[in-house]
Amino acid sequence: MWWIWVIVAVVAIFILWLIGAYNGLIGLRNLVKNAWAQIDVQLKRRYDLIPNLVETVKGYAKHEREVFENVTKARNLAQQGSSAGAAERGKLEGELGMALGRLLAVAEAYPQLKANENFLALQEELTSTENKISFSRQYYNDSVLKFNNKVQMFPSNIIAGMFNFKLGEFFEVIAEAERQAPKVSFT
Repeated sequence: MWWIWVIVAVVAIFILWLIGAYNGLIGLRNLVKNAWAQIDVQLKRRYDLIPNLVETVKGYAKHEREVFENVTKARNLAQQGSSAGAAERGKLEGELGMALGRLLAVAEAYPQLKANENFLALQEELTSTENKISFSRQYYNDSVLKFNNKVQMFPSNIIAGMFNFKLGEFFEVIAEAERQAPKVSFT
């Protein structure tokens, strides 16, 4: 008779473990979704700042039309790619970052622009936003790592396989130029 209780206890422990592992996977998957949403919030902020920055610089650098068009084009492509996966989104955001870098380089050539309060405020906002995007990407990748570990490690990988949990996609730098250290010149 005691062996029946042992079997019931083992089955109950297994069911509790199954529930815990499944709920852990669901929690981590939701953490990844939340982290991705945080990136979206910061990217939206960046998209909203860019037209103001471009218009401010345009007032000083009227002959730099190609730079303005490239920034606007990159911004529009990045916004249109908002439903893309992390790899494609990383590529589009990298291209936008490089276009913004060229815009700020143009601004360096205009001392009166660099002293303009509106430009300085916009530049500070953009810098702050870029930092927040960077932190959001890092948090997202940390969340994906936790989730992927849970999906791949034994014994939770059994539950992940049973319920068709897929690995998360990391947000990676695609553009080789972003991997290079920026050149700083005070001349």
